[in-house]
Amino acid sequence: MIAQTEAIVLKSFDFRETSRIVTFFTQNYGKVKGILKGIRKDSKKFGSSVDKFSLNDIVFYHHRNSDLHLVSQCDLKNYFFPIRQDLKRTLAASYILELVDAIMPVEEPNEDVYRMMLEYFASLESEQDISKLVHIFQIKILLLSGFRPHLDSCMRCQKRVAGKAGFSAQLGGLVCKDCAGGDADLMPISQGTVASILHVEKSNWSACLRLGISAPIKKELKHILNNFLVFHLERHLKASRYL
Repeated sequence: MIAQTEAIVLKSFDFRETSRIVTFFTQNYGKVKGILKGIRKDSKKFGSSVDKFSLNDIVFYHHRNSDLHLVSQCDLKNYFFPIRQDLKRTLAASYILELVDAIMPVEEPNEDVYRMMLEYFASLESEQDISKLVHIFQIKILLLSGFRPHLDSCMRCQKRVAGKAGFSAQLGGLVCKDCAGGDADLMPISQGTVASILHVEKSNWSACLRLGISAPIKKELKHILNNFLVFHLERHLKASRYL
């Protein structure tokens, strides 16, 4: 079956002497792995160099019995030059590529995640508060992929949490002060941080950009979200150490 779709490059590596294997996140088919034969031998064969986080139109032959598909056409649509001119923005772009690759299953369409990636890149070209963009993306992809942290009640007693609480990466949500005991693995979380996460979950991208996040809340978000992701992914993402 011949398939045509818009796609973002998540990663690529050279294969043999002339080819390259690329992992795309596509608009219509989710995460897809393809081989571009001869791209390194003849640079004019394709209209794209398939660099990370470039946006492309691709045509590929969808093999039912293999997860590696032959890409016959790949044309560049957006290279996101403003991001590539700044190291911190480039690292922030690379981080979400790793995150999407780690979280999203192969060939399961998710247009919401695809659309959010484009919104993220568009914002990253000009937004000054890069850490806020990263946290918004982390919160939303956890929601869209089914890994949402439980913030509605205590994971142990099921009662609604009011006031001080802890966050358990292992349990996947809040633990009230009555159930916390001497649990050293709990991370402190303020009501402001909980409210910020809930606001991002229910709001569209534009509304999230207008959200003011204080320095203490950013610090909590970074600690909680990164630890939560590491626990569930069972590994650290390379780009996270630079953010």
